Amino acid sequence: MTMQKPERLRRGDKVAVVSLSSGSLGEAKSIHKYHIAKERLERDYGLRVVAMPHALKGKDFIYRHPEARAQDLMDAFRDEEIRAVFCAIGGDDTIRLLPYIDFEVLKNNPKIFTGFSDTTTNHFMMQKAGLVSYYGLSVMCDLAEYVAINEYSRAMMERTLFDPQPRLEIPASPFFAYEQEKVPWAEENQNLARPTRQNPGYKLLQGSGRVEGALFGGCLEVFVMLMGTALWPAPDFWEGKLLLLETSEDDPPDDLLRLYLRGFQAQGILQRIRGIVMGRPATPEKEESYQAVLKQVVGFEAGRPELPILYNVNVGHSYPIGVFPLGLRYEIDCERKMLTLLESATR
Repeated sequence: MTMQKPERLRRGDKVAVVSLSSGSLGEAKSIHKYHIAKERLERDYGLRVVAMPHALKGKDFIYRHPEARAQDLMDAFRDEEIRAVFCAIGGDDTIRLLPYIDFEVLKNNPKIFTGFSDTTTNHFMMQKAGLVSYYGLSVMCDLAEYVAINEYSRAMMERTLFDPQPRLEIPASPFFAYEQEKVPWAEENQNLARPTRQNPGYKLLQGSGRVEGALFGGCLEVFVMLMGTALWPAPDFWEGKLLLLETSEDDPPDDLLRLYLRGFQAQGILQRIRGIVMGRPATPEKEESYQAVLKQVVGFEAGRPELPILYNVNVGHSYPIGVFPLGLRYEIDCERKMLTLLESATR
C-alpha cells in the first residue's frame, strides 16, 4: 500500500485540537495549557487554532462519550479548511472509539495528525486508512510546555510539518530528562523550566551496517488492546519494516516487556522486521534492564543477533521528543548510530 502524505502546514492554515482519550485538557486546572499552545501556534506560525466541540468538556464527559470523541475526529477530517489535527494528550481508552470510525473519511481527507502514547490507537487507524501520521507532539506535553517548546521538539516539528526536508537526519537531543523530573502541571508553574541533563546519545544494542524500511509502531502497552482487532495488521504487514517501540510513564516491568516481545516472536513479527527503534525509558531504573531483555528475546530467543536495535531514541515518553512520520522509509546506520528519514515528511 502506498501511504498518502498530507500537505505541509503554512501560515494561515486552520488546525484542530481533539481529546480522543483523556479529557484532562478541559479541566479547570489544565485549561491554561490549551491557551498556551493556541497562543504559540498562532503567534509563532500564523496558524488558526480551534478546539473541536467536545475537546474541552472535561474528563467525565470525555470518558462517558467515546462517540463524541470520534465525532470530533471525523468532523475535523471532513472539514476541508482544517489542515492538521493535534491530540490533546494520551490516556488509556482510545480503543473505545473504534466502532465509530469511518475509515473512508480518513482515507479521502488526508491531513496531518499528531500525538503519542494512547494515541497509538489512532495512528493504527490512520495506517489502516492508508495515511502517513506523525508520532509525537501532543498539546499538553509538547506544544504547551512551560516557558517554551523545547528546542529539539520545535526543530523536529518545523522540519517535518512546516518545512519538510528531502532527507532528514534525526540525531539524539543534546539534553534529556526523566519522567519524575517533569514540572508539575499547574498554572502557577508556567514560568518553571524543566531541568535537563547531558544526553550521551543513542545506543546500538546489536546489529551492523545499514538497514532501511518503513517505520511503524508506537507505545508498547497499547499494542495489547489492539491485538485481535481490525486495527492490528496481518503478519505480512511487518515484512521489511522498522518497528518503533516506546514505553509509557507506567514503567512496565522487565517481565512484561519480555512477554510482549515473545508475543511478537510468536506472531512472526521479529522474523520479518529489519530493525527496531526504541525510545528511552521514562525512568532511569529501566535503561539497563530493558537492554538486557531486548538482547535476550530478539538476539537469543528469536535467533536474530544481527537485527539492528537503536535504543534511547527521543520518542514517546522520553524527554524531549521528536516527530516521527509513520509509514515512511527510514535508515538505521549502525556505525554512526543515526536514524534518518529518507523522504520528505509532508508534501
